[in-house]
Amino acid sequence: MPHTKTPQGFYKPLAIGAPEPYRQPPVALERMIHFVPPHIEKIRSKIPDMISQVDVILGNLEDAIPADEKENARSGFIEIGKNNDFGSTGLWTRVNCLNSPWFLDDVTEIVASIGNKLNVIMLPKVEGPWDIHYLDQLLAQLEAKHSIKKPIQIHAILETAEGMNNVEDIARASPRMHGMSLGPADLAASRGMKTTRVGGGHPFYGVLEDAEGDKPRTLFQQDLWHYTIAKMVDACMGNGIKAFYGPFGDFSDGDACRSQFRNAFLQGCVGTWSLHPSQIKLAKEVFSPEKEEVLFAKRILEAMPDGTGAVMLDGKMQDDATWKQAKVIVDLAKIVAEKDPDLAAAYEM
Repeated sequence: MPHTKTPQGFYKPLAIGAPEPYRQPPVALERMIHFVPPHIEKIRSKIPDMISQVDVILGNLEDAIPADEKENARSGFIEIGKNNDFGSTGLWTRVNCLNSPWFLDDVTEIVASIGNKLNVIMLPKVEGPWDIHYLDQLLAQLEAKHSIKKPIQIHAILETAEGMNNVEDIARASPRMHGMSLGPADLAASRGMKTTRVGGGHPFYGVLEDAEGDKPRTLFQQDLWHYTIAKMVDACMGNGIKAFYGPFGDFSDGDACRSQFRNAFLQGCVGTWSLHPSQIKLAKEVFSPEKEEVLFAKRILEAMPDGTGAVMLDGKMQDDATWKQAKVIVDLAKIVAEKDPDLAAAYEM
């Protein structure tokens, strides 16, 4: 059995002068984590208008940023942080991986420059709790040095087979843990999966219906990522942190993207990544509860104010278990309504 800290030690600041770790993570709407390449000046100029359109703006420093632009991306992200007021919109960055030549400067320079504005650091290719422990200690030292007022949270990307094996230990590694995202492309490569797609299904992954004479048989396509997402959701929700779907690479196929997002949402993910402006609308649509579901869930809560007993609504029995389901939907709707006036009206909130 692995050694774990006492509760007192777990919530103790890891550096003298660092802020107290969160015992309850901040409540935030994070339907989409919108990735931007900070080294491109044209993109930086669009940030003020983008802030009100998304729930999280993430300055990407890792994959998709050329090696000779890494330092420009870092300085561009710092510029974004300094020059904008983000209000209720989250400011995140995805730093380079731990074994890269850029990681240390990414963290030290960003915390020194905009640590009081930064909400979350997304850490790629997390393989075990040891990766989280290292960044946890480093952040505490930097927070103390630069008088950062609130803890910077850590969000892990699951994109290796070893990381998936250690997913529960990663989830409980630190009070800084914000959540996890699925990284399907790198994970597929790490597992030796035979697909070049970034998220989504594959036409050859399916179940063939039983033979019936010479009648043509239908292949029913299955979800490559069902087990993986479920395993991640269990690890996250079992430890009080959030699960997210990650990238969907085919920007031209909105229907397939919507389907993958919806599968993840139904399984318990609270948000996803948006890599293209077209995916922002899809994420808002999918990761906001539907009007009819919210209105019905509100009726359940109203009919069972204390969450006990059983009632009949529209011919269907509702009990304490469905009350809990309804509360999940209504709680999410309340957070959505605070940011989105149109949905607030639809939800009658």
